[in-house]
Amino acid sequence: MAFEDLLDDPVVQKYLHELVGPTGMPVAAAPPDGEVTDEELAERLGLELNDVRRALFILYENDLATYRRVRDEDSGWLTYLWTFEYDNIPENLAEEMDRLLEALRERREYELENEFYLCEVDSIRFEFGEAMDFGFECPECGSPLESMENTDMLSSIDDRINALESELNAA
Repeated sequence: MAFEDLLDDPVVQKYLHELVGPTGMPVAAAPPDGEVTDEELAERLGLELNDVRRALFILYENDLATYRRVRDEDSGWLTYLWTFEYDNIPENLAEEMDRLLEALRERREYELENEFYLCEVDSIRFEFGEAMDFGFECPECGSPLESMENTDMLSSIDDRINALESELNAA
């Protein structure tokens, strides 16, 4: 996928937003060509330097940015020159999907292995053991706890698992 197309993809935009948040999104959404300092980015984007640094560090932690340090001969100060590495985004997204798929499979097992009870007044769900400890009464309001079917939740989890497996196999 071409670099420009990558940033136009809503999935990629959502991924970047989840990583850096709303304050870091201008940094992630407009990566410059070549190397740039955090100060240059802050000035160019009209952002606080700390917000830019935070976004850059998050991108670095996720292998989406690299830096090299240059020491000023006169002052001895270090300058960090940042480069964006968005070629890693498809691989990172695939890893995120794998993690989500594993979490969904674990949640499915949890839902299958447990019996649940619901307080219909407070909409609080309890596992059987918890419900038994409370005498099948809601500890918040005292209402009786009713046995709860989770077939709709299991069906939704199964649908999501199937969709993720299809998407991962198509990639």
